Amino acid sequence: MKRPIITDIRATTVTVPLEAPLRHSNGAHWGRFVRTIVEVETDVGIIGLGEMGGGGESAEAAFAALKSYLVGHDPFELEQLRFKICNPTASLYNNRTQMHAAIEFACIDIIGKFLGIPAYDIIGGKMRDEVGFASYLFFRLPNKDTGAGEVRTADQLIEQALSLKKTHGFTAHKLKGGVFPPGYELEVYRELAKAVGTDSVRYDPNAAFTVEEAVRFAKGIEDLNNDYFEDPTWGLNGMRRVRENTHMPLATNTVVVNFEQLATNILSPSCDVILLDTTFWGGIRACVKAAAVCETFQLGIAVHSSGELGIQLATMLHLGAVLPNLVFTADAHYHQLVDDIIIGGPMKYMGGKIAVPTGPGLGVEIDREKLGTYADLFKTLGGYLYDRDPSRPGWFSTVPNTRWANPDDVSADGILA
Repeated sequence: MKRPIITDIRATTVTVPLEAPLRHSNGAHWGRFVRTIVEVETDVGIIGLGEMGGGGESAEAAFAALKSYLVGHDPFELEQLRFKICNPTASLYNNRTQMHAAIEFACIDIIGKFLGIPAYDIIGGKMRDEVGFASYLFFRLPNKDTGAGEVRTADQLIEQALSLKKTHGFTAHKLKGGVFPPGYELEVYRELAKAVGTDSVRYDPNAAFTVEEAVRFAKGIEDLNNDYFEDPTWGLNGMRRVRENTHMPLATNTVVVNFEQLATNILSPSCDVILLDTTFWGGIRACVKAAAVCETFQLGIAVHSSGELGIQLATMLHLGAVLPNLVFTADAHYHQLVDDIIIGGPMKYMGGKIAVPTGPGLGVEIDREKLGTYADLFKTLGGYLYDRDPSRPGWFSTVPNTRWANPDDVSADGILA
């Protein structure tokens, strides 16, 4: 049987609305996500799907520029693909890791569709039929059209958490912090933990704290039912110093995102739980390899979210399905979205879990009408400044941060107009 050969690649940037703008330590998602959808065509008529964060004309042009690397390539040859696209020395000059991830997603999708098997059977065979998720909670600005959705106070955050728990069945809850002063967020986080009862919690200030502030915060939450304390400060040495002064596991998706950093963390431990992101690590297979290393050295793992639509969510589900050492629930921004570009609309949570797709390849397909709608919306609105907060003109983040948002400032409607 003749194997498929890649004949073309095309990329389409979309922007899909969120319920409300999501604030984080570096800025905000301004009421929507921007993603680039990648389609890899073959000579047998199979189209593989991939996805990457961000985008626009530059991303579309960057993927188009890789056409000469891909035309004639056998999508089964995934190791050759890795070196073609992101050879580690060549990548000093052309950081293509995330682009490679999107293309690898598409190649695995092609392989699965060609063989008539789901992606999880290509990467090891599934250990579970569904993957559990934590609610992903954010401080939010109000929706610019309705004025609804703001999360600034403990009461508003608890309302958001309990609503998501009721609707989706979450039993673990993650707060993205690093927006307001640490003392304020400490009080809010403790109120959240109290409100969700026996559910577990986790806190992530996106490395905004000094080592000393991170240690103070850790001392203030050690009595809670924490899964882990995620990226309290920046850098392996900073994380190591915090780790020496707390009894909680520390997690990261910022300072261990490749194998060299993973090796360093094993030789001189700084982080206990490695959050595997199918985009940041450069693909599903890299995450499977990293998980095996973590299994060998008894490091915890979880599946990280980078603001996915349904195509990347499918890669997270297939990854989660095959990992024997996955004991923590995964992250997902997914429930903050109001729509998706896949056929059937957004995937559903049941009991805090999402079923792993069982169709060939990634098991999802593009809704062409939705793709067109949200591609047109991107052309109308353009991108947004991820590392800026629209409610604080002129502000920008530093590491560590010292210029926090004021929790007493009631956000005004229309700031994103």
